[in-house]
Amino acid sequence: MSRNGYSRGSFANASVVVTTTSSHVNAEGTIDDPMDEDLLSKPRGFFADQFENRSNFEAHYDGTGPEIWRQTNSHVDAFVSGAGIGQFFKSKNEEVQVVLADPEGSGLYNKVKHGVMYDRREAEGTKRRHQVDTLVEGIGINRMTNNIDLGIPIIDDVFRMTDAEAVAMSRYLVHNDGLFLGSSSACNLVACIKFVKKRRWQEGQTLVTILCDSGNRHYSKDHPGRLNAP
Repeated sequence: MSRNGYSRGSFANASVVVTTTSSHVNAEGTIDDPMDEDLLSKPRGFFADQFENRSNFEAHYDGTGPEIWRQTNSHVDAFVSGAGIGQFFKSKNEEVQVVLADPEGSGLYNKVKHGVMYDRREAEGTKRRHQVDTLVEGIGINRMTNNIDLGIPIIDDVFRMTDAEAVAMSRYLVHNDGLFLGSSSACNLVACIKFVKKRRWQEGQTLVTILCDSGNRHYSKDHPGRLNAP
């Protein structure tokens, strides 16, 4: 047994390199090389914090919303999405229906329907290390944030999508429309279909959604192996 507590036999075919700690900062807090001071004192990254940052909300209110409004000649009957541009449409026309597309595992569906941020997967006795293990990524959440708090009051309806529905939609779009999209886009489109069926819309209405992600990032989950239609 070595002085470090490891059996020498376990390293018979390995090389061990002993190194010191980082040379940038000494134990007493002094810096070895003055040139390293920039690395320690100047920011080298930026956290967008999309759920809490008001700039995220304002970018859609000032940019995305007006762009869609112009492109549709101010004719929007409903807007369906996993997150918020609806505030702008409501400011233009209170009759515009704002619809939330929420994946399973997210608590927003129950927040809109029942006023409680909860999902059945969080019931007592069901806690897991990885609480929400779904194929859909990028939308849905289980806590209230600044931007979600702004959007909740204007949501008129909400639909919950399963993984199976999202995957089936993404594969359908590849085979029938040549659109290679990700799970968030698929959820939005599934919600569109559910909303139109619920309202019994036939023709003449303008329903807007966002195709917000590519299938490239979801290939191993949504499109494993050959892309066989469901």
